[in-house]
Amino acid sequence: ARAGPDPGPRPPAPAAGGAVAGAVVLGGVTRLTESGLSMVDWHLLKEMKPPRTQQEWEAEFQKYQQFPEFKILNHDMTLTEFKFIWYMEYSHRMWGRVVGLAYILPAAYFWRKGWLSRPMKGCVLALCGLVCFQGLLGWYMVKSGLEEKPDSYDIPRVSQYRLAAHLGSALVLYSASLWTGLSLLLPRHKLPETHQLIRLRQYAHGTTALIFLTALSGAFVAGLDAGLVYNSFPKMGERWIPDDLLAFSPILKNIFENPTTVQFDHRILGITSVTAVTALYLFSRKIPLPRRARMAVTSLLAVACLQVGLGISTLLLYVPTPLAATHQSGSLALLSMALWLMSELRRVPK
Repeated sequence: ARAGPDPGPRPPAPAAGGAVAGAVVLGGVTRLTESGLSMVDWHLLKEMKPPRTQQEWEAEFQKYQQFPEFKILNHDMTLTEFKFIWYMEYSHRMWGRVVGLAYILPAAYFWRKGWLSRPMKGCVLALCGLVCFQGLLGWYMVKSGLEEKPDSYDIPRVSQYRLAAHLGSALVLYSASLWTGLSLLLPRHKLPETHQLIRLRQYAHGTTALIFLTALSGAFVAGLDAGLVYNSFPKMGERWIPDDLLAFSPILKNIFENPTTVQFDHRILGITSVTAVTALYLFSRKIPLPRRARMAVTSLLAVACLQVGLGISTLLLYVPTPLAATHQSGSLALLSMALWLMSELRRVPK
């Protein structure tokens, strides 16, 4: 039999998704090193050229000195120390531009060549739109940390709500890219639609949603420095439920603004996630699965256990930057394994 016509190269969704993963990891390190407020303005092209001369660096430093972070937190910072945090934020922003190019340039080329089907065109437009939205959301987040807050006694930091929105948008972009790539590259299994398989698929979807929610709650932990309030496990201090868990009024405010509650919620979500993954793995053992699907569910369990270990270690060691960055990266790895399993369990279209 003759082969059909070559539909052309596949859109590079996995590569672009990898670029998004890099941006998420770098963004986490930028937050952990408290570098995110070092660049106090935003220009799409102008800021691509970093300061070179001593005079340019001093001018950039003087701009930073006009904002709350320097006045309250870093008033004794030297120019050399400023250069470090500036380059951290600069690297994150430049990587964001690389992500934009990794989506837009191949999309434009493939579109022009006619290699995209109609559904794929819609998918590509949505991904490119989300990339642009993500960049604007990043600056909107940074602006919240540059505002003067005379009524606040807290250290200057970005809004945890905007940080969660920025991370959540990145996770959606990464998940959509990875899912698109897996759908294109991995052939679907012709699995018998048994009652057990349908239940396993539903459990996998629910577990993936739980992992996503747990990762998103980590943004509130990072935004409020909630990892520094109770550095013990499994208890929080001397108690299972700390006294200041509901210290804020109204009560709902504690979920998003009380560091103790935010850490408590993240612990509960993390433990629930690893429990759900373990239950999913044990249930999957009762069902005959293809080798690739079996690898996916086993990998999901392994990464979940590793991620819990990283989280507890980060807490007990008072949030060292390398370990905390690894824990943040682990959330992406765990989400990736869950999406891989969902992809392996997809229903074959009739």
